Amino acid sequence: MLSNLEVLDRIGSPRVLVLGDLILDHYVEGRTERVSPEAPVLVFQTGFASHRLGGACNVAANVVSAGGKATCLGLVGEDVRAQQLADLLSEAGIESNGLVVDSARPTTVKTRFVSGTHQVLRVDDESKAEASEGARRGLETFLDAHLGEFDAVILSDYGKGVLVPELIQKVTQMSRAAGIPCLVDPKGMDFSKYRSATLITPNKVEAEGAAGRKIESPEDLREVATELMEAADLESIVITLGPEGIYFRTKNGEQLILPTEARSVYDVTGAGDTVVAFLGLSLGGGLALEEAVRLANLAAGIVVGRFGTAKVTRQEIKGAMGMIKPGKILDEASLPQALVHLRSDKKRITFTNGCFDILHPGHLDYLEKARSYGDVLIVGVNTDESIQRLKGPERPICPLDVRLAMLAGLEVVDYLVPFGEDTPLELIERVTPDVLAKGEDWRDKGVVGREWVESHGGQVVLVPFLKGFSTTSLIERIKSLD
Repeated sequence: MLSNLEVLDRIGSPRVLVLGDLILDHYVEGRTERVSPEAPVLVFQTGFASHRLGGACNVAANVVSAGGKATCLGLVGEDVRAQQLADLLSEAGIESNGLVVDSARPTTVKTRFVSGTHQVLRVDDESKAEASEGARRGLETFLDAHLGEFDAVILSDYGKGVLVPELIQKVTQMSRAAGIPCLVDPKGMDFSKYRSATLITPNKVEAEGAAGRKIESPEDLREVATELMEAADLESIVITLGPEGIYFRTKNGEQLILPTEARSVYDVTGAGDTVVAFLGLSLGGGLALEEAVRLANLAAGIVVGRFGTAKVTRQEIKGAMGMIKPGKILDEASLPQALVHLRSDKKRITFTNGCFDILHPGHLDYLEKARSYGDVLIVGVNTDESIQRLKGPERPICPLDVRLAMLAGLEVVDYLVPFGEDTPLELIERVTPDVLAKGEDWRDKGVVGREWVESHGGQVVLVPFLKGFSTTSLIERIKSLD
């Protein structure tokens, strides 16, 4: 494990070019509760849908979330999905000036139908045909004009026809001549097409397929790594071994197996993207290979505990390294750190929210009941501005810092997170709790966040109130004493 904060901070904010197959991930979340009477298939009841960055776009998203700068270079179709993808890239802070339109192909979309925590079906809308000559010229024009502006280049190959051998060789040779690290997340059995790259990052199955032999011992691993490096004239190779960890070897014989950092595995989708992104970020920032691999291993251990393609922040890495110990009151930076620790320890997380203006016994009773549904209680607290929008200009009575201090003094509360939106939906999605607790008065109003929590395998509970206590009645009583 990295030994100190200086190693991580030394990376800075390098610029990384991610060239490869751009994918729009489409998630349709719902329920499967019965088998169709028409055929032996499940009936999928649609809930809600969302879009995420996939493929090379997810690599770029991981680079940005970890503190780097990223540009995506690849092909999109002449369709509405291309604009959806460009909008998501922009929202993620990723430069999209490298999107080249190829009217002969659709924008690649993978649609996953998800019930609870399980994928029921995946539908791919794509073309695997090699990029046309015109499309390839568009990619090469960008490389000629901009490659020297980057600190690292990542080739993200999903086998969709973008990374043809001629384009790969142009990139690897230009990168080597410019002294820029060029990393490859490979596809297929022939790694010689990646000749002259700095390193490749196959998983164990991919390495076995390319070498034509099984890896059953450390000696096999060393021999396979050496063969693949020599075949493609590589400086290094990094092989992810699943539950066995991660292995790297260099041309001069340096090698090491690092044990996995994952404490729980929820979904391995996109884990390879995270590894190559953190390797590219680290090498582009000047770290040595072993330091880069240790960092990537930590990041992979975090991302496999999440649903779907996901990204890991530098703050989360610091939290996983034990560099930052969050207190009770969390912010945008420290919330992810707390969640990493809680999920690593397999804690059952309960979330609730409220204004908590003039703390009273009803609040305490409610929080104790909410806490009883899990191991940890995270409370979202409305900011002063959001309370004014909800309840009028005379509220709150107690400002946010006072309300947080009072709540933090309660043993039953584990963490507090202020939020300024009119509803806690965005915060709920960030936390994705095991239990969402709300007051019983929400029974007929519809619980904000219910669909999100239930679609991710959680539950919603309605907590009864202690009769005779409310902030509004207290305020009215105080006013009546005047």
